[in-house]
Amino acid sequence: MLDARWVRDHAEVVREAARRKRFDPQLVDDFLDRDREHRALLTEAEGLRAELREASKRLGALSAEEREGELGRQKEKKALLKHLESGETTLRESVRALALRLPMPPAPEVPDGATDADNVELRRSAEPPHFAFAPRDHVELGEMHGILDIPRGVNLGGTRNYLLLGDGARLERAVLQLALDHMAARGFTQVAVPTLVKNSCMEGTGYFPGGEEQAYLVERDGLALIGTSEVPLTAMHAGETLEESSLPLRRVAVSPCYRREAGTYGKDTKGLYRVHQFWKVEQVVIGPADEEWSRAEHQRMLGHAADLMDALELPYRVVNVCGGDLGQGQVQKFDIETWMPSRGGWGETHSASRFHDFQSRRLELRYRPAGGGKPLHCHTLNNTVVASPRVLICLLENHQREDGSIAVPAPLRPYLGGQAELRLQSEPAANAR
Repeated sequence: MLDARWVRDHAEVVREAARRKRFDPQLVDDFLDRDREHRALLTEAEGLRAELREASKRLGALSAEEREGELGRQKEKKALLKHLESGETTLRESVRALALRLPMPPAPEVPDGATDADNVELRRSAEPPHFAFAPRDHVELGEMHGILDIPRGVNLGGTRNYLLLGDGARLERAVLQLALDHMAARGFTQVAVPTLVKNSCMEGTGYFPGGEEQAYLVERDGLALIGTSEVPLTAMHAGETLEESSLPLRRVAVSPCYRREAGTYGKDTKGLYRVHQFWKVEQVVIGPADEEWSRAEHQRMLGHAADLMDALELPYRVVNVCGGDLGQGQVQKFDIETWMPSRGGWGETHSASRFHDFQSRRLELRYRPAGGGKPLHCHTLNNTVVASPRVLICLLENHQREDGSIAVPAPLRPYLGGQAELRLQSEPAANAR
């Protein structure tokens, strides 16, 4: 959410943000119109309250006849005030509803563009692998090894569901635990979070309004299943005023995540790329309202994820996401896209975002500056550490061998009892150490 006073003074900046992010600029004008009406009504109501207070003070000095007339006039004014207060409530709600949809202006270095096709590549870790054989996709590999069963997953939960069996399930848990240990070594505190949260948490982090179609809602209880643990990790301090000395707060969580994937009918239907339920290790940082610090922290968080992908020996590239592919609240976002041979291209596996005070204003999350002064809204940032099963696509396909076996990267082996490869079921299990 943007500060209303700032929007009034920088309306053209917000209109330009709407243009760059492919939002309707009329939102800005609608907000300004309702906000103007609301402030005018507040002024009128406050003036009427002041009149009533002064009139009440004079009643004792009036004669009985004068008092009767004055009481009649006060009754009329009170009725008018009640009407104004009702209108003020309606307008206040309208102003807030519009404010919740205003886009955060993107950073100057965010490239222009309409879709992810316009994102700008910044760097690559390595070139895609060249196989001396026809590589198999992750579905074929998973079925060959007996570690992936999509048909039975669909029977259980409908389309875009799956089962991981044996070494498939073990490999997933190994990646998630490696990611948690990776972040613990970097000073992040692990948090076990609820995956059902109040709608206010979704609103506070910017997923509502506008993202309801992508969420699984438990409407009877006013709850929603999270699509990322960013939501509870960021919202856990909603309504609080922290001490600057406690900042930054660096947190990490692993959780199941749920997305309806509404609007993606017929897109990425094969395999594990776009599914309804998945696991993710997410990093969130809450820090001071400092632009220089925020930019540096953004790069640090991106580096945590890149370091993990390097350890897993997976080729990836980093892209600067264009304006049209940014979310409403993001100031800037970097995606890590990892090479997926079956797609013949790069697939998004990570997103690193900074929001400045967009989320903290919605959450009423502030801190007291160490040097004194009024509380300020925090800056918030988040980034994927790893998400599964997308990372499994990369691991299976990039580390496959001609005989169908799959190499296990060295950092994962301790979590798999020393297992160095996945071999076909017809062959002896490999537990090389």
